[in-house]
Amino acid sequence: MTEVRNGPGTALGNLRGTGWMLLTGFFFVGVTGLVRYLGTDMSPIQAAFIRYLFGFILMIPVLLRLEKLRPSTKTLGLHVSRGLLHAVGVSLWFFAMARIPIAEVTALGFLAPIFTTLGAALFLGEKLRIRRIGAVLIGFGGTLVILRPGFEAISIGSLAQVAAAPVFAGSFLIAKKLTQSESSTAIVAYLSIIVTVILLPPALLSWRTPTLTEWTLLLFVAALATAGHLTMVKAFESAEITVTQPAQFLQLVWATLLGLIVFGEEPIIWTWVGGAIIVASATYIAHRESRK
Repeated sequence: MTEVRNGPGTALGNLRGTGWMLLTGFFFVGVTGLVRYLGTDMSPIQAAFIRYLFGFILMIPVLLRLEKLRPSTKTLGLHVSRGLLHAVGVSLWFFAMARIPIAEVTALGFLAPIFTTLGAALFLGEKLRIRRIGAVLIGFGGTLVILRPGFEAISIGSLAQVAAAPVFAGSFLIAKKLTQSESSTAIVAYLSIIVTVILLPPALLSWRTPTLTEWTLLLFVAALATAGHLTMVKAFESAEITVTQPAQFLQLVWATLLGLIVFGEEPIIWTWVGGAIIVASATYIAHRESRK
């Protein structure tokens, strides 16, 4: 009997990976919608802490299945550094999410892979060839189209989301380094623990007792985010990154529809134009990475 190939690079594998990535997009847009509904009444640091606390609780079954609960001395510093960066990034994201349209947050969020490319060249010694440099510059051009400095006042929410992109990129780069010695499950589990611990002190400084609705919303945020990370891993295991990347960028479409239907946020043409430019740039970078 002929064995049916269904891994990355095969038609069946790519179809399956695309399906997983479409599902990932729905989960992550659900996260943004819930955080947008949460609003600005709660400190973004407290909201981020509660989200990761619930995420940690959801990861306990995964932690119990790890062969060793403590990371090695060699990698502990990397885990802590990644947790610190991620804690800052997620706090900035929560701040931005409550203040600017969902579509704009989503479009600017796609800057992270562009900063990751720059960071890989600066800190991991990867070569930054002329075509990739051009793609990075085009991606930043897309950011300028969205923000339109000089034509419109740049909101503090937009600045927070732009600032979050290089911070998340740093977290991704450390994760890439950790994959040389740690499993992906361990990397995600340790992140949940460390971010929760790091966010605890600043969250207590701005703490107010959440309402039952806020507790419930943040529990669903944690559940959807955890599910989204799991389906994203499934997508990357099933298909090539160049296949899954365009499906991932459909999040911009879902986010715009959510903002329009639920929150009455009419899409601005410049968000679409700039988002398309950033998407094209990041897709080209992903294509070059897969060929490499």
